[in-house]
Amino acid sequence: MVAGILVGVLVLAGAAVGLGWWTVQRSFPQTSGFLDVTGLDEPVTVTRDDAGVPRIRADTDHDLFFAQGFVHAQDRFWEMDFRRHVTAGRLAELFGESMVGTDSFVRTLDWRGVAQAEYEALDEPTKAIYDAYADGVNAYLETRSGADLSLEYAVLGLQNPGYSPEPWNAVDSIAWLKAMAWDLRSNLEDEIDRALLATALPPEEVARLHPGFDMAGMPTIMGGSPVPVAAPASTGTVEPIDSVDSDAADASGSASETSADAAPALAELRATLDAMPELLGRAGNEIGSNSWVVSGSLTDTGKPILANDPHLGPAMPSIWAQMSLACSAIDDDCHYDVSGYTFSGLPGVIIGHNARIAWGFTNLGPDVADLYLERVTGDEYELDGAMQPLTVRRETIEVAGGDPQTIEVRSTARGPLVTGISGDFEQVAVGESEAHGEGDLQLSLQWTALTPGSTPQAIFALNRAQNWDEFRSAAALFEVPSQNLIYADVDGNIGYQAPGEIPIRLTGDGTVPLAGWTSENGWSGTVPFEQLPSMTNPASGYIVTANNAVAADGPMLTKDWDLGYRARAIDARIQALIATGEKISADELADIQLDTTDANAQSFLPVIEGLDLDGDAARGQALLDDWDGHADVDSPEAAYFAVFWKTVLDRMFRDLPEGTRPAGGDRWFTVVDTLLDEPDSQWWTDPDTDATGRDAVIAASLAAAWTEASDRLGSNPDRWSWGKLHTLTLTNQSFGVSGIGPIEWLFNRGPYEVGGGSAVPDAIAWDARVGYEVDWVPSMRMIVDLANFDRSEWINLTGASGHAFNPHYDDQAPLWQRGELRPWAFTQKAADAASDESLVLRPAG
Repeated sequence: MVAGILVGVLVLAGAAVGLGWWTVQRSFPQTSGFLDVTGLDEPVTVTRDDAGVPRIRADTDHDLFFAQGFVHAQDRFWEMDFRRHVTAGRLAELFGESMVGTDSFVRTLDWRGVAQAEYEALDEPTKAIYDAYADGVNAYLETRSGADLSLEYAVLGLQNPGYSPEPWNAVDSIAWLKAMAWDLRSNLEDEIDRALLATALPPEEVARLHPGFDMAGMPTIMGGSPVPVAAPASTGTVEPIDSVDSDAADASGSASETSADAAPALAELRATLDAMPELLGRAGNEIGSNSWVVSGSLTDTGKPILANDPHLGPAMPSIWAQMSLACSAIDDDCHYDVSGYTFSGLPGVIIGHNARIAWGFTNLGPDVADLYLERVTGDEYELDGAMQPLTVRRETIEVAGGDPQTIEVRSTARGPLVTGISGDFEQVAVGESEAHGEGDLQLSLQWTALTPGSTPQAIFALNRAQNWDEFRSAAALFEVPSQNLIYADVDGNIGYQAPGEIPIRLTGDGTVPLAGWTSENGWSGTVPFEQLPSMTNPASGYIVTANNAVAADGPMLTKDWDLGYRARAIDARIQALIATGEKISADELADIQLDTTDANAQSFLPVIEGLDLDGDAARGQALLDDWDGHADVDSPEAAYFAVFWKTVLDRMFRDLPEGTRPAGGDRWFTVVDTLLDEPDSQWWTDPDTDATGRDAVIAASLAAAWTEASDRLGSNPDRWSWGKLHTLTLTNQSFGVSGIGPIEWLFNRGPYEVGGGSAVPDAIAWDARVGYEVDWVPSMRMIVDLANFDRSEWINLTGASGHAFNPHYDDQAPLWQRGELRPWAFTQKAADAASDESLVLRPAG
């Protein structure tokens, strides 16, 4: 009897496992053989290498981009569908009422409306590309639905069984560019942070906590290695709104408000930003990137070598999807032979190379968004002493499992009000303003991405460019988000171009919110492209960009640069290679991407070494005694120093206003490094031990860190390692944070033990407010050899597939973890040799 029951249980368990495995596998795409597809003009071949990376070969532009849409949908359609719901403010249609707040904010910014206007303004050849791509996506959707598309739809069906995806269209693709711009929006958080700090600190201490870029001590992109330079020309300053006597009249006769009055609106907006979905990763100073290009005069190939590793938030699947797009012949019908990193849902290649040029991106980080404090009464706002009508539109948000909700979006002439949004939006804000109703103080947002532009055309112009002049013409179209573009070509040229729509301000420098009730504040235009920084073939023979300042002079781009620690380390490594007198190899340049030099640790170590300590603090001092300051994965010292650093930041800056406490990274490296030279500063205070003064606070933090490290890692420091604390969990952007263990297990991968850290070249960064786990990563790594593109190498963070349990869902993650790169075949002959699978898409009928 028992045996019979056991057999029955095993049979049922086996059937359940079989059903589960069938459900998982049914969405895997066909990647070999033949498929008849409606909408193609001629057959298209899709080959894949042993990592599942597709190469598409077609006879016409139409078929090439049609097939790109089809293949993106094969590999990543859930990701595409989720993203378009984010960018359209329609997440509540998928996940219910909890997403109404997020949808309200996105509707307020009107990403979808701006994208629609950009599509309508496209020239006909570009519009045809977006339409062909959408037709390819829809051709795939005609063959599958529900769990046949992706496992996520099976899970979604448990709570939203009536949902089925609608057809794709071109505006779905273009709206993704707005998400890119939002997550790379530069200093908006810094602007809020300064204003909130001003409620608690005098101006000189606010300035201390937001240090500027050291033009004399750090490399600039245009100037290279640091040399003494004159201070940049003044662009004019304006007093923050809180520093003016509230009873005084400003130039227009209006009274100035205090920052205390503005604080509730600022806190509300900061909480709202923190609650937004992060499609490229959590916002903050660690969103950045490294890139460099070295001239053939310095390389062992005699041709340039270009490196790039964009730093974004980790996601499962990776934000990037590798792909090659190749015309059977370059002619009037087909114009592309390009390979690199794409975004699923968007046609073209974002970063990569064609047969003649290569390019890389890092975030330029210009200040392209400003906040204004507005005096709002009803549906009017004050401007120059008179009340002006707000522009009001209504949006209806459909809610899965609930009733539709209608919100009002209100805008001034500069931009939308981003606080006090009607509906349930305030539920996402922990610092909700108490000032709702008549006479509110609200914040409006002016942002370049809210004006329709030409970026949707720029991608294809980059992909087709054959030389520096064509590359610059393409860059001129790349308006939002502004990026550092580095360049190399097969003729041996290297170059740099800063593109983008960057505002010229009537007053101020964009570092604090300004009064919106006077027309003296605002923008007068944008910097002409011809005035933006650009250079070719510098005398140094190399160019480094790592979000550091571009130049000591020229147009004012921002006051909130990355402070240059990564750029300095990369520059020093390249100079050291040059100093050997030997030619530089691609492997040597790739090794720089893995550099774990922690400049913050190297500043602290001499100070710690000179202290007279006892007890646990002395044990920590002894552990750090011979450390070289590298944050390697197996380093006990790196683990201990990270705990110490987090402890120092928490104790010294605990009393800062909510939302302004240190996350670590380059800004706080500089703040504390400056304080190391001021041992009696009031900032050296430890509320947990009442210690005061630099030496006492450091001693107390060393002792506390020893206790915490022992609790976390065990009593034997020889067995400690940074990787045990510093782990990366690759999290699905939709269901990976569901809070339901089995569902998260389906889609998430990890944890992976990693080295690196914040503001180091191997920028596997963490947030000291939260813990030691990874929050930002090199989302891919790329080395392009202009002497032989087939020798180029790359690695993606996860894998080519977006289907959980597909062999290519996470197969690159262990390689990425170890810092390894893969070959990147480009020429047809090499790609054929590397082909592992081949699928021919045939015109139906």
